[in-house]
Amino acid sequence: QVQLVQSGGGLVQPGGSLRLSCAATGGTFSGYAMGWFRQAPGKEREFVTGISANSGRTYYADSVKGRFTISRDNAKNTVYLQMNSLKPEDTAVYYCAADRYLSTITRDRIAEIDSWGQGTQVTVSS
Repeated sequence: QVQLVQSGGGLVQPGGSLRLSCAATGGTFSGYAMGWFRQAPGKEREFVTGISANSGRTYYADSVKGRFTISRDNAKNTVYLQMNSLKPEDTAVYYCAADRYLSTITRDRIAEIDSWGQGTQVTVSS
């Protein structure tokens, strides 16, 4: 099972960009599908995006399509989330996730996710 450490995040103005990173250790990163979830205050954690182990497939929540891009570098054991055209409603704590099955991530099966990052705050505000 991999351990995940996140970096990035912070405060950005509406329309701005941020990139989150999530580095994996302790397992075979290339054997895991990866994803990003977010949790806004008072709301449940929700799926944002997922990527297959070999980067061949990506999925996005409708709310972020065309603005967010997930990518991974298996040589660096890292997954990235590039967030552009940020909106105030994107404000949340963002979590990276790893699971052996991409469907566990894309179907929002939160309780079944193998590993989670520690979370990082993204605040979009003027």
